[in-house]
Amino acid sequence: MTRLWDRGTELDAAIARFTVGRDLELDLRLVAFDALASMAHAVMLKEIGVLNGEELAALRPELAAIAREARQGEFHIPSTAEDGHTAIENRLTERLGDAGRRIHTGRSRNDQVIAALRLWAREACLQQGRALLAAIEALLELAEEHRETSFPGYTHTRQAMPSTLGLFFAAFASNLLDDFPWLRTAFEHADRSPLGSASGYGVALPLNRQLVSRLLGFREVQSNTLAVQNDRGKMEFLVLSAGAAMALDLGRLATDLIWFSSAELGFMGLGDTVTTGSSIMPQKRNPDVLELIRATSARVRSRQSEIAAIYGSLTAGYHRDLQHTKEPFLEAVQNVTDSLLVLLPVLDALVVDRERCRAAMELSIGSTDAVYQRVARGEAFRSAYKAVAVDPESAVEGDPAEAWRLRTHQGAPGSLDLAGDRDRLAEAGEWLETNQQRVGAAWQLLEV
Repeated sequence: MTRLWDRGTELDAAIARFTVGRDLELDLRLVAFDALASMAHAVMLKEIGVLNGEELAALRPELAAIAREARQGEFHIPSTAEDGHTAIENRLTERLGDAGRRIHTGRSRNDQVIAALRLWAREACLQQGRALLAAIEALLELAEEHRETSFPGYTHTRQAMPSTLGLFFAAFASNLLDDFPWLRTAFEHADRSPLGSASGYGVALPLNRQLVSRLLGFREVQSNTLAVQNDRGKMEFLVLSAGAAMALDLGRLATDLIWFSSAELGFMGLGDTVTTGSSIMPQKRNPDVLELIRATSARVRSRQSEIAAIYGSLTAGYHRDLQHTKEPFLEAVQNVTDSLLVLLPVLDALVVDRERCRAAMELSIGSTDAVYQRVARGEAFRSAYKAVAVDPESAVEGDPAEAWRLRTHQGAPGSLDLAGDRDRLAEAGEWLETNQQRVGAAWQLLEV
């Protein structure tokens, strides 16, 4: 028997292909996590008398081998097996007999996929967090390096006020730091054991859900079994919400770097190691990686909306519709992580032309400072504004490229304090390390 629900009736081939969809491919990313959850479930089944000691001992090396093969890209899901859960159980049954036939006791495939997705999501959030903090660190280093690099500040893509490139880089570091609490909340939402929900209504066995949760290193058990099933789709949406927040910031940063590195502005160069050429124009070096980061930002938001559209109108309990939340979730989360990772070499390769940044500043960019110089001498702001507006360039006193130094209040270019962001970065790193150790310890369950 290949399908877990097979009762001897032949399934139409077109129906089989349609219902399986991309699961044979997508489930390969979840097989190792399914094997880990299966081991915890097996330990619990032995405790309540469903499995004996010999069966449990035989299951451990088999599940460890499945997890290892999956991580190395060597596990195969036959087309006749329908999904990863079926492939695992069929292999265990083939090699171990009754131990394989008993391991599904007390759970459903819905139970399994939710557990595997949460275990995957925990590790994906931590990986994403490490990549996020590395990007923030790189931006803070650039901010420190360019804290006194005069640079035009823009609004509406037009020069607005004197600023520094340090403020620019520090702003995006701060924006990305603001995304970390979203990621932490998403992680904590996923970090609850769902096993024991079965199909949403529990089973007539004394399942020890707390034991399974401890073995898998979950923070707690999600208690209500129906709420577990209702959370399918919602968990994916929330985790991807954190990813979408990061993607928004990355997309905007990519747009600015594309613009600032154009030949017309030339504030910075991207470097040949991170740009690509044209197949027809030999002089071209294209910011493809930044354009793809920007496009990925849009795709991530659309995939988040796709998940919400699928799960948002369903009645309580499991529906097969939720199968289609797997693809956008797995792929979009990885897309965000990849965007963070490829940003690092881009930032590392940036070469800033300080003189060009300074020379680009128009004389009129200092007109706001001219207004405040008059205010400092006692003139009312609106009167000073109108006087300067008559001829902004003539009103400017001194070098506008140095005017940012006059802005010394908290957070302004002349008082760029990176210490607070570095403290936040360190705190986030400590949280990541603590949870990485806890999550990583769960894999000891498969050690033989």
